[in-house]
Amino acid sequence: MDYSVLILWAPLICALAIAAVIDVRQRRIPNWLTFGLMLAGLGRAAFMGSHNFSHALLGILIGGAIPLILYMISAVGGGDVKLLAAIGAWVGPGPAILIFMVQALLGLVIVLTQAITQRRTGILFRNSALIVANFAGASELGLQNAVDTGKSCRAVKRPLPFAVPVFFATLIVLSMGKLLGR
Repeated sequence: MDYSVLILWAPLICALAIAAVIDVRQRRIPNWLTFGLMLAGLGRAAFMGSHNFSHALLGILIGGAIPLILYMISAVGGGDVKLLAAIGAWVGPGPAILIFMVQALLGLVIVLTQAITQRRTGILFRNSALIVANFAGASELGLQNAVDTGKSCRAVKRPLPFAVPVFFATLIVLSMGKLLGR
């Protein structure tokens, strides 16, 4: 990893590391952290010019919109939505989408590993199929039924804190940007 990436993005990286630790310990991401990170991203963008500020605003909207859909079906918490919106203020809309996709893959690997070590892989796959079937039949059964099924289907003993894969995904995406000459 090029260390200039770490220096340029140090406030974002430090805040995400703090968010990950808090999320692991408390299973929540505090508002002071997400809103502070968002305001810092907007301030940084405003300092860099009006084009960057509008890019940061769009990053907040796009970064927050993706997990907002998951929040609406109770798949993530409100702090998770605000965290990705705050990241969007720093990186803009395109990288925010990429960070979300990378964190989803990292989260999948972590949850699969957790299920394997807890010997609950069969339960994970059964519950996942049940949730997919409920969402597929949501027009007949109702969306709330699918949401309730998702809440009751816990395959691992302790669900994954969202901020952990987000932290690592952000590091990966920022590193990729530097490697790609951005």
